[in-house]
Amino acid sequence: MAEKLDFRRVDYPEPHRERTRRLLAAHPEAKQLQGPEPWSGVILLGVVAFQIGVAWVLRGQPFWLILLVAWFVGAVADHALWVLIHEASHNLIVKTPWVNSLAAIVANLPIVFPGAIAFRRYHLLHHAWQGDPEIDADLAAPAEARLVGNSAIRKALWLLFYFLAQGLRATQLKRIKLWDAWYVANVAAQVAFAIAIVQFMGWMALGYLFLSSAFAIGLHPVGARWIQEHYLTFPGDQETFSYYGPMNVLALNVGYHNEHHDLMRVPWSRLPALKAMAPELYEPLHFHRSWSALLWRFLTDPGITLYSRVIRHGTVAGKGQVEASA
Repeated sequence: MAEKLDFRRVDYPEPHRERTRRLLAAHPEAKQLQGPEPWSGVILLGVVAFQIGVAWVLRGQPFWLILLVAWFVGAVADHALWVLIHEASHNLIVKTPWVNSLAAIVANLPIVFPGAIAFRRYHLLHHAWQGDPEIDADLAAPAEARLVGNSAIRKALWLLFYFLAQGLRATQLKRIKLWDAWYVANVAAQVAFAIAIVQFMGWMALGYLFLSSAFAIGLHPVGARWIQEHYLTFPGDQETFSYYGPMNVLALNVGYHNEHHDLMRVPWSRLPALKAMAPELYEPLHFHRSWSALLWRFLTDPGITLYSRVIRHGTVAGKGQVEASA
């Protein structure tokens, strides 16, 4: 009889607060790495303009070419936009929160799906309550994990349609308020942008942007980043993993995930400096060198499933709604 798949259930706190304490005790100068990165806004506008420009060039091209460009170029560009949305979620583009929210909405435009404001809300709660299935939208729902199981084909389909899976998760987390003026603005901006693209460039241009978005968080080497961060791919108790491969250049150092969780006010440009500052904390940790290799391993290894996560119940008292704070 096959062993029943289940999450790894623990009763101890998430690990990052303790390592943050140790980090700042040994290296108080790490606080100087915190604060906005002005170049993020410049890069954000450049990548948005680049994606719109590519969509324009491809507006009359055959589908096979659009598919190839979306895979090799668009997915990497949109993944970088997701990283910049992530930076805006932590108010690391400028100091003013509302400007960061506006920047996230602008970065969201070529991604097609309205996810920037929702990401901000759910991601900050993921930091505060890592592994709590009532709060952490990064965890698969039990029904989602059961449906995918350990089948390579189902895992591939799950990654291909990961944008839908993430959207469905949001409807299950009843304790998180999603709809507000910022979320409405995000949705309205995406609808207006899509209409404008179709009106001035045609459906094939929108198709390029859609495919780029789907690949950026799905069945693609950069999509393996979502597996890299918290899936239990090494033995032991570690539950967060970094990636130190060459794609960090194009992915704005998003692979430095332990470092980010430990001091989340450090922007992408200074995360390597944080790692170098505290080698005694980071060098002993398991890490990944290749997103492509991890993607293949996730698909082919029946021992890695959506259940390969640490969960901890009851970390948030009460049953009311919870609010995110930067």
